Amino acid sequence: MPLIGTKKMFENAHKNGYAIGAFNVNNMEIIQGIFEAIKDQDAPLIIQVSAGARKYAKHEYLMHLIHASLELYDVPVAVHLDHGEDFEICKSCIDGGFTSVMIDGSKHSFEDN
Repeated sequence: MPLIGTKKMFENAHKNGYAIGAFNVNNMEIIQGIFEAIKDQDAPLIIQVSAGARKYAKHEYLMHLIHASLELYDVPVAVHLDHGEDFEICKSCIDGGFTSVMIDGSKHSFEDN
């Protein structure tokens, strides 16, 4: 199953009255565990990659693991950048296949945000 965008995922959840689990990952075992746990739940999933995960495993590596899981499990999945530090990181993740990003401007002044 291909990755899906969060907009459609959230619209469907709102319309049908359910929540969507979002889980931060940083290695193969966590990704495997999440997919294994949700495979029979008939539920979508958001995989989140944090700054720490990008430093530990690089987002390109994690995307390969996620795509391998998508070949094995028929689960609707979005991949989200959690707390991107700057525009370049967000752009890199979007270019690398992430379906959504969140830039964290908390280190900047209110005016710069």
